[in-house]
Amino acid sequence: MRHLLLIITLIWVGAVSGAPFVIDPLEERAPSRSLAPMRAPDAVLLGVVEGITEFLPISSTAQLFILTDLLGIDSDETLFDEDGNPIWYRNPEPGMAGQLLTPSLANQAYIVVIQVGAILAIIPICCSQFVLMWRGLVQKRDPRGQRLFVNVVIAFIPAAVVGLLAHDWIDENLFSKGAIIFALVAGSLLMFAADRWGSALQEEGKHRELTPHGAAWIGFLQCFAMWPGVGRPMMTIVGGYLAGLAPGPAAGFSFLLGFVTLSAATIYKSVKGGPLIIEIFGWQSLLIGIVAAAITAWFSVRFFIQLLLDKGLAPFAWYRLALAAALLIAR
Repeated sequence: MRHLLLIITLIWVGAVSGAPFVIDPLEERAPSRSLAPMRAPDAVLLGVVEGITEFLPISSTAQLFILTDLLGIDSDETLFDEDGNPIWYRNPEPGMAGQLLTPSLANQAYIVVIQVGAILAIIPICCSQFVLMWRGLVQKRDPRGQRLFVNVVIAFIPAAVVGLLAHDWIDENLFSKGAIIFALVAGSLLMFAADRWGSALQEEGKHRELTPHGAAWIGFLQCFAMWPGVGRPMMTIVGGYLAGLAPGPAAGFSFLLGFVTLSAATIYKSVKGGPLIIEIFGWQSLLIGIVAAAITAWFSVRFFIQLLLDKGLAPFAWYRLALAAALLIAR
C-alpha cells in the first residue's frame, strides 16, 4: 500500500508541475479612495468561508474562487480613475507587456490577506507546541522542542522558496475553474489512498514520531498546494500520513506548519497587495473579512479535528469530488 500511495503521489505531483516559473515584480501603489467598494454582506461571506475552510483539506482557495465568481466581485473589467483613464496594475516595460488593474487582481490578494483571521484563531490550538519549542530552544530544557523546531523549518523552506519564485506565475495562470476541478479530483484520490495507508499503520501499530526526513517530505508536498484547488492542509496531512504519523499528530503538525506558512504568505501579500486591496475594496471590507474568518475558524478547526479522528480523510475527499462534479456541470 505504501508503494501504491507513493506512486499515486508522484503521478499527482508530476501532473501539476512542469511549467516555467516567472518572476514579475509588482509596482507599488498608494492607497486612495475605494474604486469598487465591496458590500458588507459579501465581505462577511468571504470571511466565513475562509474561516471554515482554511484548515480543512478541501481547499479554501477553491471555495473562495467559486464564491467570488457567484458574488460577481471577480470581474476582469478594467478600472478607471476619476479622469476616465485606465489604471495600470503593472506598467508596461521594454520587452514586457503591462497589465491593467481589475477587481479580479485585487480579489486574489484579498482572499490571502483575510487569512489573518484564521491565523489568529489557530494560535490557541498551537500554543502547547509553541511552548514546547520555546522550552527546547530558549530554555534548553526539552530536546523534543528542538526537534519540533527543526522539523518545522525543514518543512517550511521548500514552500518559501517555490512560493517566491512561482507566486506571480500561479496568480496569472492557475486561477481557473478547469485547474481547480482537476486539483479537487486528483487530491480526492490521493486522500483515499492516504486514508487506507493510515488505517493500515494503525492496525499494525506502526505509527511513529516525525523525523527530519518526514518533515522534508511534508514540505515537498506542501509546495503543490499552491495550485488552487489542492489545499495546503490536504497535502501536509497526507504528507504526515506518509511520514508515519497518526491522524492527530498529522493534523497538529499541519496546523503548526500552516501557521508559519500562512503568516509568511499573508505578510508577503499584504506588503505587495495591501494598498491595492484598500484602493479597490476599501479598508472596511478587509477588516470585516478578517474578523469573520477568525470567528468561524475557531469553531471549524475543532470540528475538523473530531471528524478526522472519527472518520479520517474520506468525508473530505467525497466532498471534494461532489464539488468538482458540481463545477463541471456548471461550466
